[in-house]
Amino acid sequence: MKDFQMSEILDLMKKTAPFLLFRFLIYFGITLAYVIATGAAAGTGYLIGHIGKNPESYSFFGGLIGFGLISAGVYVIREYLLYMVKAGHIAVLVEIMDGKALPGGRGQIDYAQKMVRERFTESSVLFGLDQLIKGILKAFNSVFFTIANLLPIPGLDGLVKFINTVINLSLTYLDEVILAYNFRTRADNPWKSSQTALVLYAQNYKAFLKNAFFMALFIWGLSFLVFLIILLPIAGLVHLFPGFGGSLTVIFALVFAWGVKQAIIEPIGMTALMQVFFKVTEGQEPNPEWDAKLDAASAKFSEIKAKALAWSRGEKPGAQPEAGA
Repeated sequence: MKDFQMSEILDLMKKTAPFLLFRFLIYFGITLAYVIATGAAAGTGYLIGHIGKNPESYSFFGGLIGFGLISAGVYVIREYLLYMVKAGHIAVLVEIMDGKALPGGRGQIDYAQKMVRERFTESSVLFGLDQLIKGILKAFNSVFFTIANLLPIPGLDGLVKFINTVINLSLTYLDEVILAYNFRTRADNPWKSSQTALVLYAQNYKAFLKNAFFMALFIWGLSFLVFLIILLPIAGLVHLFPGFGGSLTVIFALVFAWGVKQAIIEPIGMTALMQVFFKVTEGQEPNPEWDAKLDAASAKFSEIKAKALAWSRGEKPGAQPEAGA
């Protein structure tokens, strides 16, 4: 039924333990920043709130302000996170899946960063490519993964929206799978390689849906379990401080659960879909019909083809997607 092997995935996680630790430290730092900023802002709001005799409300809104500021900071460094963390982990996973030996400890991280720099000269190139891939996948999936197309039954709008949401969540890691193809093929032209990978994905989209849906249930179920486990100790800690309870308890628990998901749980789902992609597309060539369907589904696919052509001519196309693409 499924095309990935959980035992092999867990073995890959073990072999890339230095990178898992690297991810954990980075996302733990982000999580800690969330907690400190939100807590400090909530505490400041609580103190100010005594002037207006409504410290709880001021504490809550202060916490939201602190949370928003850190979220803006994470948004700014998302390019770095993709370049140094996610892409590096993808690179070493591909090497191990192909049977190559890798250094351990810090050497594995240095090796991965070297591979990323070889494929993508700077973070803006990788980030721009990743944003285009996400846009293309979103457009394609909205056309071919709409449950209303499969079950055109009237009066089921609510159910259709829910199922479509589950489908979209299950396909979260596909852009990272496309990047994995770049590393495996040792592509000199990342735009052309991504174009090929997108077509291979499109012509096998039903196989991906089956596997991605199954993995999504596992990933989000495990993430929710982490949230429940961490909720009680967070609630006990938060209630040691007056005015910090209620919604902030849930926010802190969600942030910690998000950090664990990004650092440890997410690589499992990503690796599973990498296994599926390499297995299902083995020996296949891109089908021109699916190339045309991608063109019709997303204008950004035409953009990635144009950038691939420019790169092959020795030009270095702009990293960011073109305006209005």
